Amino acid sequence: MTAQDVMQDCDVIKQAGYEVKVIRTARRKSATIKVEEGVVAVVVPKALPIEKIHQLVAAKHQWILEKLAIHADARPSRGKEYVSGEAFPYLGRNYRLKVVQGNVTATKLVNGKITVTAPEYASQAQFVRRSLTHWYKRNADKKIREKVERYQSIVGVETGVVRIKDFKSRWGSCTPYGDLEFNWLIVLAPNRIVDYVVVHELCHLLHHDHSPQFWCEVERVMPDYRECKEWLRDNAQLLLV
Repeated sequence: MTAQDVMQDCDVIKQAGYEVKVIRTARRKSATIKVEEGVVAVVVPKALPIEKIHQLVAAKHQWILEKLAIHADARPSRGKEYVSGEAFPYLGRNYRLKVVQGNVTATKLVNGKITVTAPEYASQAQFVRRSLTHWYKRNADKKIREKVERYQSIVGVETGVVRIKDFKSRWGSCTPYGDLEFNWLIVLAPNRIVDYVVVHELCHLLHHDHSPQFWCEVERVMPDYRECKEWLRDNAQLLLV
């Protein structure tokens, strides 16, 4: 979407508990409501009457409230303190954090707890968060490589290099050279969602766009991909360390 496609003067619809920014664009034939970073926006065709937009927002009122509530729970200001007892997800399960004092050792999942050993001199929250990040990255590298190995024969492709990356706004990438790159944070999601992201990128080795042929290939391998795609869209903002 380019700047010239969007009208500069956008309406604002006031609802109980939130406001909705109305963005009109010539490139839209239908309306879409987005809730991102606690901001509600509806992107609509330029000529759509404001009364129709009010009706759309009213029909989605409960859905908007639910999305805003999810975002509020995930705000950094209400984030983790990185102390024993806090829960951290891994492949869809929540594990309790256990912080102990002592000589630095590798973070491990022991008896259902993610155990971090922090030296007394360290700033505990920063040290624990950094240790958790390293632990997630190590496990993401292992698990995602296993899944790539498993699914590449089913998709019918051969991969190049597999990398675990820090991405800000995507879960995976397929380079022109056939290398696959994955956001390590995806292992905070349920196991089936990680499968979906891996299959998605593997299918890009066959189709480098999001054409109908691409989605047919994804569906062949994962008939339930739509549910996975929807889950990731609705819960992506919760996958944080």
